[in-house]
Amino acid sequence: MGATLRQRDNFRAVLLISPAYLWLLVAVFLPLSAMLFFSFLSEGPFGDGARQLVLQNYLEFFEKGFYSKLLWRSLKLGAVVTALCLLIGFPCAYVLAKTIKGRWREALFLLVILPFWSNSLVRIFSWAIVLRGNGVIDATLNKLLPFEVSVNLMFTYSAVVIGLVHSYLPYVILTSYLTLQAIDDSLIDAARSLGAPRRTILLRIILPLSLPGLVAGGVLVFVPVVGSFMEPRILGGRAGTFFGTVIEDQFVAVFNWPLGAALSFTLLAVVLLILAVASPVLKRAQ
Repeated sequence: MGATLRQRDNFRAVLLISPAYLWLLVAVFLPLSAMLFFSFLSEGPFGDGARQLVLQNYLEFFEKGFYSKLLWRSLKLGAVVTALCLLIGFPCAYVLAKTIKGRWREALFLLVILPFWSNSLVRIFSWAIVLRGNGVIDATLNKLLPFEVSVNLMFTYSAVVIGLVHSYLPYVILTSYLTLQAIDDSLIDAARSLGAPRRTILLRIILPLSLPGLVAGGVLVFVPVVGSFMEPRILGGRAGTFFGTVIEDQFVAVFNWPLGAALSFTLLAVVLLILAVASPVLKRAQ
C-alpha cells in the first residue's frame, strides 16, 4: 500500500514538473544545441555552399587580439555596473524593508518594478533624450543656474553605464529586499539594546544575513551586462563597441552566424569560468 502511494506521488510530481522541463528543452537547450552546431560550421546555415565542421571560428578569437580586448572591456563594464547596482540597490532595499511601512512602501516598490513594465527600447531612447546635448539635463540646469551649461553624455562610456544601471538595478533591489525582509527585527533591537553602534550592526548582522540576496542580485546583473548590446549600441555609439555588439554584428550585419555562435559560446565559457572560480565565495555567502 505504501509503495503504491509513493508511486502515485512520484507520478504526480513528474506530471507537475514535466511542463517546466519541456519548456526548458524547447526554449533553451534546443536553441543552444543548434547554436553550438553552427559554431563549428565553415559557412552559415543558408545558401548552397559546401559546409564542413571546423575549429577556425574558435581559433579566430585567439588569433585576433581585437576580440580578447573587447571581451576584457565587456567584463570590466559588467564589474562596474554590478558594483554600482549593489551600492545603489542595497540602501534602497534596506529602506523599503526596514524603514518605510504601509502605503508608502507599496508606492516605492511600484516605482522600483516600474521599469519591468516598459519596453527596453523605450527606456533606452528615453535616456537618449535626457543625456543628449540640449536635452532635459541641459534645459533644467540652464534654467536653474545663472550661467549656461552644456552637458552632452550621449555616445560616451558614462551613458552606457547609466543606461545599464537603470535597466538592471531592480534585480539587486528585489533580491536584497527579500533577504532583508527575512531578517528578524528583534536581532537588530537586541544589538541596539546592548550598545552596538550602527556601523557594527550593519557589518556584523545586516550585511552577513543579506549576503545571499546581494550575491544573487550581483550574478543576475553581471551575466547579462557582459553580453549586452542594445544599451551600448544606442547610448554609446562608437564608444559602445563591446563584445556583445560584435556578436550582434556577426548575426545581423555580416551574416557570419558560425563566428557569431563561436563568440557567443566563448563568452558563455568565460562567464561560467568566472562563476566557477567565485563559487566558493558564493557558497560561503549562502
